[in-house]
Amino acid sequence: MSDEFESVAISSRVRLARNVAGFNFFTKLTNESDAEFIVKSIENILSNFGDFDFIKLKKLSLNECNSLLERHIISKELIENKDISAVAISSDEHLIVMMNEEDHIREQSIYAGFNLYKAYREIKKLDEAILSEIDIAYNDNLGFITASPSNLGTGMRASVMLFLPALDRRGEIEIMKKEVLSNGCTIRGLYGEGSKNYGGFYQISNQNSLGKSEEEILDDVLEQIYSICEMEVSAREDILSSDHIKLKDEIFRAYGTLKECAFLNEVEMIKLLSLVKFGAELGFLKVNKREFEKLFTEGATANLQELTNFLNFKKEEVARAEYINKKIAELVHKD
Repeated sequence: MSDEFESVAISSRVRLARNVAGFNFFTKLTNESDAEFIVKSIENILSNFGDFDFIKLKKLSLNECNSLLERHIISKELIENKDISAVAISSDEHLIVMMNEEDHIREQSIYAGFNLYKAYREIKKLDEAILSEIDIAYNDNLGFITASPSNLGTGMRASVMLFLPALDRRGEIEIMKKEVLSNGCTIRGLYGEGSKNYGGFYQISNQNSLGKSEEEILDDVLEQIYSICEMEVSAREDILSSDHIKLKDEIFRAYGTLKECAFLNEVEMIKLLSLVKFGAELGFLKVNKREFEKLFTEGATANLQELTNFLNFKKEEVARAEYINKKIAELVHKD
């Protein structure tokens, strides 16, 4: 992959949906012992597979659940089922297994950057361990049986989170969306299906998984991602040649606001952090990239509460401003 694309592709994820044969889907999983069987079975398998932190959501506060959602560890559906759901997280957080979500089992592998095949290789090892121990619902014609028809077949969803500020700025996102949809992929916001697009972050994934092999799905998504990355890099070059001073001013204003503001809501934070990130990619600012990227999550409501306990002493927007002020001063500098 081109080094230029490393500034566009943020993270890669491969997810596999599986269901236990003979059990109702979660919407009709009225027998609590069935739900517990699924959780216990996965726990036993993972104990022999690797080092996992195993969490039953009913033992967590709602804020703790939401903090995992903001970190893209779990889904909102898992939280909605928190009385019977659980999640297993590997020590390096690359592998995640959700239990009793939309499907009985949702396996996920997540890696930074453009690493779909690496994520795929890791999830396949885990999937093989699960398939060897549990009778998973499968049909010779339909493939893996899933709660949603869009997941029939391989049950696989391959996705890459992209940072597309230049295409956003040039108003070319709608053109990109049409191209994505026409090529069998779909586009979502920062927090997946149904979420809004803030800060130029877009998640691209396959739309269906029936009728294609896992490798074919991966290759289709990769081809689409390469095309979008090329569009974004080209748009950045055009902006630098035609809108350099105006863009630099906007980025420096965002940097100044984050460093000095006294009141900051979450949506504004994402937009301003995205501008600073864009400035760093263009060479206008210097950042500690690894620590800076964490601010998008650390400044989100639930994680901010876990970090600062702001509810006990001050307004959320004030606590966020103070936290981001301090971090920006530490992590970001003018070139």
